[in-house]
Amino acid sequence: MNKPLRRIAIFCGLLILTLLIRDNWLQYAKADTLREDPDNRRVLIARYSAPRGDIIVGGNPITGHKETTSGDFKFKRTYKDGPMWAPVTGYASQAFGANQLESIEDGILTGNDDRLFFRNTLDMLTGKEREGGNVVTTLNAAAQKAAYEGLKDRGKGAVVALEPSTGKILALASFPSYDPSSFAGNSTTTDSKAWTKLQKKNNPDDPMLNRALREVYPPGSTFKVVTAAAALEHGLYTDADAKTDSPDPWVMEGTTTKLPNEGSIPCKNATLRVALKFSCNTVFGKVGSDLGNDKMLETAKKFGFTEEQFTPTRTSASVFSDDMNPSQTALSSIGQFNTAATPLQMAMVASAVANNGTLMKPYMVDELQTNNLDAIEKTDPEEMSKPLSAENAQKLQSMMETVVEDGTGKNAQISGVKVGGKTGTAQHGVDNSENPYAWFISYAKLGDGSAPVAVAVVVEDQNAVRDDISGGGLAAPIAKSVMEAVIKSKK
Repeated sequence: MNKPLRRIAIFCGLLILTLLIRDNWLQYAKADTLREDPDNRRVLIARYSAPRGDIIVGGNPITGHKETTSGDFKFKRTYKDGPMWAPVTGYASQAFGANQLESIEDGILTGNDDRLFFRNTLDMLTGKEREGGNVVTTLNAAAQKAAYEGLKDRGKGAVVALEPSTGKILALASFPSYDPSSFAGNSTTTDSKAWTKLQKKNNPDDPMLNRALREVYPPGSTFKVVTAAAALEHGLYTDADAKTDSPDPWVMEGTTTKLPNEGSIPCKNATLRVALKFSCNTVFGKVGSDLGNDKMLETAKKFGFTEEQFTPTRTSASVFSDDMNPSQTALSSIGQFNTAATPLQMAMVASAVANNGTLMKPYMVDELQTNNLDAIEKTDPEEMSKPLSAENAQKLQSMMETVVEDGTGKNAQISGVKVGGKTGTAQHGVDNSENPYAWFISYAKLGDGSAPVAVAVVVEDQNAVRDDISGGGLAAPIAKSVMEAVIKSKK
């Protein structure tokens, strides 16, 4: 071979090698990126070419599908009681993508997950149309309905209910909400208009915000449960019925400012039980100041503060700051200053106390299934932390039960059931100009000592008369109805 031909051959060989490298790069290294590219219409066509699997609650689907009459997407998603379940399901839209469970478990629901390969192969050999798998949730339908209906009567807010012994999420409600069915297609008239109308810039109520998982609120006096736990765990006080060193009035350390209590209540040197019953700011503010920022932060972290949770839907991280001075720590220890929490976080606090000091990791997916209901994956309960000892948890249970039996939480009483709780009224707005948030956290304990449910409720009622807003008045009745629903379903 002469020299010019040899050069051409070498050059052509290099071109072929380059093409092979490029082809392998696209097929393997870039495959996932290209498959997930929102502009790859083939992926979208494939996603909606077969019936989508269902999200299941209590053995019944809360989602569905229907055939479309036009376009290249054969099926679209439908929802049953969409607004009630939207904080759980999220949405799956041909035009606007997916979020929450619809996105996280998309591979199972579309049938494209590698774990469904064998099932899909059998279907192909038998000529059966491919179908997606199912996502079985931990939710309790009756508890969810009680939570959602309770919020509808009060305005904005959220409810989370947990099973303390496992961490299963039993209710996850947010109001106002939206119907994912309204924009599940890709119509430029109906679906696009519905989507646009729901955006925060067009709707200040922000119905697409998952308040249960993504909104952080000042927790107000419900955080005093965490402060009481810190006092017991760090040995500042060991007896719920021993007097504390708590003058009233109390001037916050390093300031000339008195920390006020609400009304004429017996807070001077009050016991932890009495202080929780009457919600004494002076007692718990001084507890936080005496313990110091580091010890308070340590306890808050054990309850889940400062970290995002994955249920598997990602939640916002609840806040308890570090590097605070004594007066800032005092205010944070009564649920004000920088302290902020999601409703899920405060349900976790009540759950850990009810579960004798053990906090279980919260989760809402119980099982993943094939389309013929064979289990692919099962979620096992997982211990997350031990915020307090069993002995101290039982002391705190006794204190919280006093709040419901003879304190501000009487509206959560359930006949024949031991209920522990804590009310809260959290100030917000510039110079506290807005109506406060009404909080209630609680748990129910049955005669056999088991605690089937712990609940957190927050209500943002901007239409209520300011003086009528209280955790016991607005939030406790909702918590009661949710607890009753869970207890009834256990019978």
